[in-house]
Amino acid sequence: MKLQESGEMYLETILILSQKKSFVRAIDVGEHMGFSKPSVSRAIGLLRNGGFVEVGDGGGLSLTETGREVAEKIYDRHKYLTKMLMEMGVDEETASEDACRMEHVVSDKSFAAIKNYFKFNAD
Repeated sequence: MKLQESGEMYLETILILSQKKSFVRAIDVGEHMGFSKPSVSRAIGLLRNGGFVEVGDGGGLSLTETGREVAEKIYDRHKYLTKMLMEMGVDEETASEDACRMEHVVSDKSFAAIKNYFKFNAD
């Protein structure tokens, strides 16, 4: 299953929330992203059917190995692109917003070149 940008955003959000709390629910994802319960429910269903997310007892969400790989890749891009833009003088809010759009469209090859050119730790 090929993920669209929205699917990647959901996976990234689940990853970020799971780093902050041990139990992530669909309602937490919706609140974080500003989406309605029906929209989140539909997206989680698609991600579950695609093998990216598991829903446990009590509605807890967890990423599968494949889901975690995608989420970590996108989140790494987000952090790195945000840092790169800030290093170039862009304010943090704008850098983060722009990185959020860029992270989904930049190819693996171009991102590797960006990381090679801007040698710094994004963490």
